[in-house]
Amino acid sequence: MTTKTCRAAFTQLYHDIEQQIVGQQALIQRLLLALLCDGHLLLEGAPGLAKTRAIKSLANSLEADFHRIQFTPDLLPADLTGSDVFRPETGSFTFNPGPLFHNVILADEINRAPAKVQSALLEAMEERQITVGAASYPLPPLFLVMATQNPIEQEGTYPLPEAQLDRFLLHVRVEYPDKDASRRILQLVRHEALCALEHTSPYTVQKVTQEQVFTARREIIQLHLAEAVEEYIVEIIETTRNPVQYGQELSSWIRWGASPRGAIAIERAARATAWLAERDFVTPEDVQKVTADALRHRILLNYEAEAEGITAQHCINQILASVPAP
Repeated sequence: MTTKTCRAAFTQLYHDIEQQIVGQQALIQRLLLALLCDGHLLLEGAPGLAKTRAIKSLANSLEADFHRIQFTPDLLPADLTGSDVFRPETGSFTFNPGPLFHNVILADEINRAPAKVQSALLEAMEERQITVGAASYPLPPLFLVMATQNPIEQEGTYPLPEAQLDRFLLHVRVEYPDKDASRRILQLVRHEALCALEHTSPYTVQKVTQEQVFTARREIIQLHLAEAVEEYIVEIIETTRNPVQYGQELSSWIRWGASPRGAIAIERAARATAWLAERDFVTPEDVQKVTADALRHRILLNYEAEAEGITAQHCINQILASVPAP
């Protein structure tokens, strides 16, 4: 399979999702970045902004198994991982796999489940395996967790632990569509309703194979990354940890900086951005495009910054404005 053929498949994938999700081009691109970078994605936005729909559209466009998990306060870890079941006919226990043993996982409203359920995802997201009792079971080679959370209704929710947040490649804020997009959404819903009444499919989707996904990932890893651009990524991360060199203001806001996973996330997402743009090298602009989503959930602010209304996004903007690009 040639590079051109592989890129064409993902270009078609973008357009296939775009015809189903109106006014959320940035969201669609972030979905593709997570897929191409072999990373997990956390989407945060108000209800009704097509977060769940976008993930389902991506899953339906892949030759892969998909499973949706609705997170609730009464969910148990075994509801995700599976459990050992006693078989009377054999007098032994056999492992019954849970829903995590699929390729694409939609963890809907992930912050509505308690901490013990959140911790069940940690091993799966990082180690790509599940341990039940004394045995460990590998997950599929293509394994993505795409989670959603609602920032408005906080009653009965549990904040995600920092250790779990750090395992998400990107944390994407989903915003409201503009006026023109809202009009096109009405037209899209009418079209889908009419097709449902006529028992016809509203879309024609060309599925991307797992082989094409793995081929694209290999090509992305091999893209040229100049030493100056690599140093730029390292300097951005270092600034989140020791911000005093770029001003006392930044230093007074940040309590904890980004982990090494932050640098890895920026590099991988920047490479995928360049690949989707049909370039064989990474530019500083590619780095800047993905830095906010890669660091938003990895920078912890102190109480003074929160009291002043300072957000992680504001800090990241300050960092990008302070660190000179090559």
